[in-house]
Amino acid sequence: MQNKVRIVLVNTSHPGNIGGAARAMKNMGLADLYLVAPKQYPSDEAVSRASGATDILDNAVVVDTLEEALADCQLVIGTSARERNIPWPLVDPRQAADLVFDEKLETAFVFGREDRGLTNEELQRCHYHVHIPSVETFSSLNLGAAVQVISYELRMKSLLIKDGPVVASKWDVPAATVEQTDYLLEHLEKVLVQTEFLDPDMPMQVMTRFRRLFQRARLDQQELGMLRGMLTSMEKQMKD
Repeated sequence: MQNKVRIVLVNTSHPGNIGGAARAMKNMGLADLYLVAPKQYPSDEAVSRASGATDILDNAVVVDTLEEALADCQLVIGTSARERNIPWPLVDPRQAADLVFDEKLETAFVFGREDRGLTNEELQRCHYHVHIPSVETFSSLNLGAAVQVISYELRMKSLLIKDGPVVASKWDVPAATVEQTDYLLEHLEKVLVQTEFLDPDMPMQVMTRFRRLFQRARLDQQELGMLRGMLTSMEKQMKD
Protein backbone atom coordinates (compact mmCIF):
# COMPACT_ATOMS: atom_id res chain seq x y z
CA MET A 1 0.00 0.00 0.00
CA GLN A 2 2.70 2.50 0.91
CA ASN A 3 3.92 2.75 -2.70
CA LYS A 4 0.41 3.69 -3.83
CA VAL A 5 -0.35 6.41 -1.28
CA ARG A 6 1.44 9.68 -0.70
CA ILE A 7 0.77 12.30 1.94
CA VAL A 8 1.01 15.86 0.60
CA LEU A 9 1.40 18.80 3.00
CA VAL A 10 0.80 22.23 1.46
CA ASN A 11 2.66 25.33 2.66
CA THR A 12 3.14 24.03 6.20
CA SER A 13 4.01 26.87 8.60
CA HIS A 14 5.45 24.97 11.56
CA PRO A 15 8.23 22.43 10.91
CA GLY A 16 7.23 20.50 14.03
CA ASN A 17 3.97 19.60 12.29
CA ILE A 18 5.94 18.07 9.43
CA GLY A 19 7.75 15.87 11.94
CA GLY A 20 4.47 14.97 13.62
CA ALA A 21 2.97 13.98 10.29
CA ALA A 22 6.01 11.82 9.47
CA ARG A 23 5.68 10.02 12.80
CA ALA A 24 1.95 9.40 12.21
CA MET A 25 2.73 8.01 8.77
CA LYS A 26 5.42 5.63 9.98
CA ASN A 27 3.16 4.39 12.80
CA MET A 28 0.69 3.23 10.17
CA GLY A 29 3.03 1.96 7.46
CA LEU A 30 3.07 4.91 5.07
CA ALA A 31 6.34 6.22 3.64
CA ASP A 32 5.83 8.75 0.83
CA LEU A 33 5.77 12.37 2.03
CA TYR A 34 5.54 15.36 -0.32
CA LEU A 35 6.03 18.91 0.93
CA VAL A 36 4.71 21.81 -1.15
CA ALA A 37 6.59 25.05 -0.42
CA PRO A 38 7.05 24.50 3.34
CA LYS A 39 7.81 27.68 5.28
CA GLN A 40 10.82 26.14 7.04
CA TYR A 41 12.43 22.86 6.01
CA PRO A 42 14.75 21.06 6.71
CA SER A 43 14.45 21.73 10.44
CA ASP A 44 15.77 20.30 13.71
CA GLU A 45 12.27 20.73 15.14
CA ALA A 46 10.84 18.48 12.43
CA VAL A 47 13.45 15.83 13.24
CA SER A 48 12.68 16.09 16.96
CA ARG A 49 8.92 15.72 16.47
CA ALA A 50 9.39 12.82 14.06
CA SER A 51 10.63 10.70 17.00
CA GLY A 52 12.43 8.07 14.92
CA ALA A 53 10.64 8.61 11.61
CA THR A 54 13.60 10.52 10.22
CA ASP A 55 13.84 8.16 7.24
CA ILE A 56 10.53 9.59 6.00
CA LEU A 57 11.87 13.13 6.42
CA ASP A 58 15.12 12.21 4.67
CA ASN A 59 13.20 10.86 1.67
CA ALA A 60 10.54 13.60 1.58
CA VAL A 61 10.03 15.21 -1.83
CA VAL A 62 10.00 19.02 -1.64
CA VAL A 63 8.33 20.85 -4.55
CA ASP A 64 7.25 24.41 -5.28
CA THR A 65 3.67 23.76 -6.41
CA LEU A 66 0.79 21.42 -5.75
CA GLU A 67 0.71 20.63 -9.47
CA GLU A 68 4.19 19.11 -9.19
CA ALA A 69 3.20 17.03 -6.18
CA LEU A 70 0.13 15.59 -7.93
CA ALA A 71 1.25 15.33 -11.56
CA ASP A 72 1.51 11.51 -11.73
CA CYS A 73 -1.34 10.77 -9.31
CA GLN A 74 -4.58 9.21 -10.52
CA LEU A 75 -6.73 9.76 -7.41
CA VAL A 76 -6.52 12.88 -5.24
CA ILE A 77 -8.37 13.29 -1.93
CA GLY A 78 -8.17 16.67 -0.21
CA THR A 79 -8.97 17.41 3.41
CA SER A 80 -11.64 20.05 3.92
CA ALA A 81 -13.57 21.41 6.89
CA ARG A 82 -15.54 23.96 4.87
CA GLU A 83 -18.59 23.77 2.66
CA ARG A 84 -17.90 24.73 -0.95
CA ASN A 85 -19.82 27.11 -3.21
CA ILE A 86 -19.91 24.29 -5.76
CA PRO A 87 -20.67 20.96 -4.04
CA TRP A 88 -17.90 18.37 -4.46
CA PRO A 89 -17.94 14.59 -3.82
CA LEU A 90 -17.46 14.25 -0.05
CA VAL A 91 -16.33 11.21 1.98
CA ASP A 92 -15.34 10.48 5.55
CA PRO A 93 -11.92 8.95 6.40
CA ARG A 94 -13.21 5.36 6.35
CA GLN A 95 -14.87 5.84 2.97
CA ALA A 96 -11.66 7.42 1.71
CA ALA A 97 -9.70 4.33 2.74
CA ASP A 98 -12.25 2.17 0.91
CA LEU A 99 -11.67 4.24 -2.24
CA VAL A 100 -7.91 3.72 -2.05
CA PHE A 101 -8.19 -0.06 -1.88
CA ASP A 102 -11.08 -0.33 -4.34
CA GLU A 103 -9.44 1.85 -6.99
CA LYS A 104 -5.82 0.64 -6.56
CA LEU A 105 -4.45 3.83 -8.09
CA GLU A 106 -1.59 6.20 -7.37
CA THR A 107 -3.27 8.22 -4.64
CA ALA A 108 -2.52 11.47 -2.84
CA PHE A 109 -4.05 12.75 0.38
CA VAL A 110 -3.64 16.52 0.47
CA PHE A 111 -3.51 18.50 3.71
CA GLY A 112 -3.64 22.30 3.79
CA ARG A 113 -2.19 25.08 5.87
CA GLU A 114 -2.58 25.01 9.64
CA ASP A 115 -4.50 28.28 9.80
CA ARG A 116 -6.78 28.13 6.76
CA GLY A 117 -6.51 24.74 5.08
CA LEU A 118 -6.61 24.41 1.30
CA THR A 119 -7.75 27.15 -1.06
CA ASN A 120 -10.79 26.70 -3.30
CA GLU A 121 -8.51 26.29 -6.32
CA GLU A 122 -6.48 23.59 -4.55
CA LEU A 123 -9.60 21.74 -3.44
CA GLN A 124 -10.89 21.79 -7.01
CA ARG A 125 -7.86 19.73 -8.03
CA CYS A 126 -9.13 16.87 -5.85
CA HIS A 127 -11.46 14.11 -7.00
CA TYR A 128 -12.94 13.86 -3.51
CA HIS A 129 -12.92 15.90 -0.33
CA VAL A 130 -12.53 14.09 2.98
CA HIS A 131 -14.02 15.55 6.13
CA ILE A 132 -13.00 14.31 9.58
CA PRO A 133 -16.24 14.44 11.62
CA SER A 134 -14.94 16.08 14.79
CA VAL A 135 -17.40 17.77 17.19
CA GLU A 136 -18.73 21.10 15.96
CA THR A 137 -17.82 22.94 19.17
CA PHE A 138 -14.11 22.08 18.84
CA SER A 139 -13.54 20.97 15.27
CA SER A 140 -9.96 22.14 14.61
CA LEU A 141 -7.43 19.31 14.39
CA ASN A 142 -3.65 19.58 14.61
CA LEU A 143 -2.05 18.72 11.26
CA GLY A 144 -0.26 15.68 12.69
CA ALA A 145 -3.51 14.46 14.24
CA ALA A 146 -5.36 14.81 10.94
CA VAL A 147 -2.66 12.80 9.16
CA GLN A 148 -2.89 10.21 11.95
CA VAL A 149 -6.65 9.77 11.46
CA ILE A 150 -6.32 9.21 7.70
CA SER A 151 -3.28 6.94 8.11
CA TYR A 152 -5.08 4.89 10.78
CA GLU A 153 -8.07 4.26 8.52
CA LEU A 154 -5.74 3.15 5.72
CA ARG A 155 -3.95 0.82 8.12
CA MET A 156 -7.19 -0.70 9.39
CA LYS A 157 -8.43 -1.28 5.84
CA SER A 158 -5.09 -2.89 4.98
CA LEU A 159 -5.34 -5.26 7.94
CA LEU A 160 -8.96 -6.07 7.14
CA ILE A 161 -8.22 -7.28 3.63
CA LYS A 162 -4.76 -8.73 4.31
CA ASP A 163 -5.98 -12.32 4.35
CA GLY A 164 -8.90 -11.77 1.99
CA PRO A 165 -9.15 -12.63 -1.69
CA VAL A 166 -7.04 -10.65 -4.13
CA VAL A 167 -9.27 -8.26 -6.10
CA ALA A 168 -7.91 -7.13 -9.44
CA SER A 169 -8.10 -3.48 -10.37
CA LYS A 170 -11.30 -2.53 -12.19
CA TRP A 171 -9.28 -0.54 -14.73
CA ASP A 172 -8.57 -2.28 -18.08
CA VAL A 173 -6.65 0.83 -19.18
CA PRO A 174 -4.62 2.94 -16.73
CA ALA A 175 -6.58 5.75 -15.13
CA ALA A 176 -5.77 9.26 -16.29
CA THR A 177 -3.29 11.18 -14.16
CA VAL A 178 -3.83 14.64 -12.72
CA GLU A 179 -1.41 16.11 -15.25
CA GLN A 180 -3.21 14.48 -18.18
CA THR A 181 -6.57 15.78 -16.95
CA ASP A 182 -5.10 19.27 -16.62
CA TYR A 183 -3.97 19.15 -20.26
CA LEU A 184 -7.44 18.04 -21.32
CA LEU A 185 -9.04 20.96 -19.48
CA GLU A 186 -6.58 23.43 -21.00
CA HIS A 187 -7.33 22.03 -24.46
CA LEU A 188 -11.08 22.14 -23.85
CA GLU A 189 -10.96 25.75 -22.62
CA LYS A 190 -9.02 26.77 -25.73
CA VAL A 191 -11.64 25.18 -28.04
CA LEU A 192 -14.57 26.59 -26.06
CA VAL A 193 -13.14 30.09 -26.44
CA GLN A 194 -12.56 29.55 -30.18
CA THR A 195 -16.17 28.39 -30.66
CA GLU A 196 -17.40 31.32 -28.53
CA PHE A 197 -19.09 28.95 -26.10
CA LEU A 198 -16.90 30.44 -23.37
CA ASP A 199 -16.33 34.16 -22.92
CA PRO A 200 -12.79 34.53 -21.49
CA ASP A 201 -13.75 37.89 -19.98
CA MET A 202 -16.72 36.35 -18.15
CA PRO A 203 -15.83 32.67 -17.62
CA MET A 204 -18.12 32.30 -14.61
CA GLN A 205 -17.53 28.81 -13.17
CA VAL A 206 -17.71 26.91 -16.44
CA MET A 207 -14.24 25.37 -16.32
CA THR A 208 -14.56 24.55 -12.62
CA ARG A 209 -17.71 22.60 -13.37
CA PHE A 210 -16.04 20.83 -16.30
CA ARG A 211 -13.18 19.88 -13.94
CA ARG A 212 -15.67 18.46 -11.47
CA LEU A 213 -17.42 16.57 -14.27
CA PHE A 214 -14.24 14.93 -15.60
CA GLN A 215 -12.90 14.13 -12.15
CA ARG A 216 -16.23 12.59 -11.15
CA ALA A 217 -16.25 10.54 -14.37
CA ARG A 218 -12.83 9.08 -13.44
CA LEU A 219 -11.54 8.95 -17.04
CA ASP A 220 -9.01 6.36 -18.12
CA GLN A 221 -6.15 7.29 -20.45
CA GLN A 222 -7.86 5.93 -23.56
CA GLU A 223 -11.07 7.87 -22.87
CA LEU A 224 -9.04 11.01 -22.24
CA GLY A 225 -7.16 10.48 -25.49
CA MET A 226 -10.46 10.14 -27.34
CA LEU A 227 -11.64 13.47 -25.96
CA ARG A 228 -8.35 15.17 -26.86
CA GLY A 229 -8.64 13.71 -30.37
CA MET A 230 -12.19 15.00 -30.69
CA LEU A 231 -11.09 18.50 -29.69
CA THR A 232 -8.21 18.37 -32.16
CA SER A 233 -10.64 17.35 -34.92
CA MET A 234 -12.87 20.30 -34.06
CA GLU A 235 -9.88 22.65 -34.27
CA LYS A 236 -9.02 21.31 -37.72
CA GLN A 237 -12.59 21.81 -38.93
CA MET A 238 -12.57 25.41 -37.74
CA LYS A 239 -9.39 26.10 -39.73
CA ASP A 240 -10.82 24.69 -42.99
